[in-house]
Order: sequence, then structure tokens, then C-alpha cells
Amino acid sequence: MWRATALTLFPEMFPGPLGESLAGRALREGVWSLEAVDIRRFARDRHGTVDDAPFGGGAGMVMKPDVLSAAIEAVAMPGVPKVLLSPRGAPFSQARGRELAAGPGVLMVCGRFEGVDERVIEAHALEEISVGDFVLSGGEIAAIAMMDCCVRLLPGVMGAADSANEESFEDGLLEYPHYTRPATWAGPDGIERRVPEVLVSGHHGKVADWRMKQREEITRRRRPDLWAARRTAAGNDEK
Repeated sequence: MWRATALTLFPEMFPGPLGESLAGRALREGVWSLEAVDIRRFARDRHGTVDDAPFGGGAGMVMKPDVLSAAIEAVAMPGVPKVLLSPRGAPFSQARGRELAAGPGVLMVCGRFEGVDERVIEAHALEEISVGDFVLSGGEIAAIAMMDCCVRLLPGVMGAADSANEESFEDGLLEYPHYTRPATWAGPDGIERRVPEVLVSGHHGKVADWRMKQREEITRRRRPDLWAARRTAAGNDEK
């Protein structure tokens, strides 16, 4: 069983959307488990204090090292990666999600306030990960997004094995466009739009070629960073 643990000040936020759809079904079937642990349980005073003012001054509060460290020590397991959700962390990727899904699980520390005392990050060798170049009120939403990415990659969670392999980012490209019935459809602008003929041709080779060309063109236009990285990787492979 793949085990996910969230250290949080708001355990009631879990499982949230992870209790629905594919992840929810897998959770109920025992494919994975989720434990949300309240950091306040490890506070040292009767007020449940978990934060304090930053040394050197400045706005906001910082999560206390003694409290957070005690929480991490209580739930950490050998061989399980320890992640701190942080806007200054390395960008999360499909590749990292696949690596985590292939392991025994993950411990996610959901930061709050202005951040976490740096000494806790160093002492516990926390891997700082960001889900994007924006700031959230806390790490819970980011943790849920990461867990969802990992869980759907677990064996048996997705219906078709090929589904995950053809998704965006799996090979450095974005996904191709999708169409379904009716073959001709008029939107609110009154313009009739038809499904590309190649998709109804029955020629699987041509469909595969069309989809790859679409993936390349969409990636080139929308994510030049991914396109450049793919071209660089292709050039290195040729050397």
C-alpha cells in the first residue's frame, strides 16, 4: 500500500477532493492510505502555539522548529521521502510524481504563515517542492495536487494503462486535442465545426502521426520552455 501523510494545521482539509473519483475509489479499495496529522498536537504549551515572530524582524510569523520537528519525528518512516511544500522549492513535475509513486509513499509538510524555520529543513533534509510560481495561503492545496498526481500513477488506479503514457509531460510534450460525438457541432457562435477527417479515417498510423504533430505544435506554441528542453535532449541523444 502506498502511504501518504500530511502534516498540517488543518487536517480537516483532507482528503477533500482526494476522496472522490479515481483517488477516492483507490483510497476505499486500499490501494493507498492517507493520514492527516495535526501539527498542533505537538505544541509545547496549553495554548497550542505553533508559530513565533521571526528573528531579525519582518512581517508575519514563522513555524516553530521544536514543534514542527517533533511532528516530523513522530510520523517519519525510513525510506519515505519528506517533502515541504514551498513556493521557493523546485518545480513539481510529472517525472517527480512518477518517482514518488514508485516508492513506498511520501510525507508532506504543509507550511503556513511566512514559512518554516530553516533549521528544521536542514535537520530533516526536507525536499522543498513548489507547484507553481504563485503563493498559496498554505501547503495543503499543493499537497492535495501532488498526491492526486502520484495516486493516479499507482498500478490499477487508472482504467487504461496507455492513458497515463499519452498524457501531457510524460515525454516532454503536451497532450493532443480530443474530440467525441457528434462529428459536426455548432457552438454558440453558430459556426459548424467538424472533427478532423483523419480521426474518422480508421487509419491508425495516420491518427498516430496526426496526434504526434499536434503535440509538437501545441508544445512549441504554448510551452517554448518544454520545446527547447526536448530539442536539447534530442541533440544530446544524437551525440
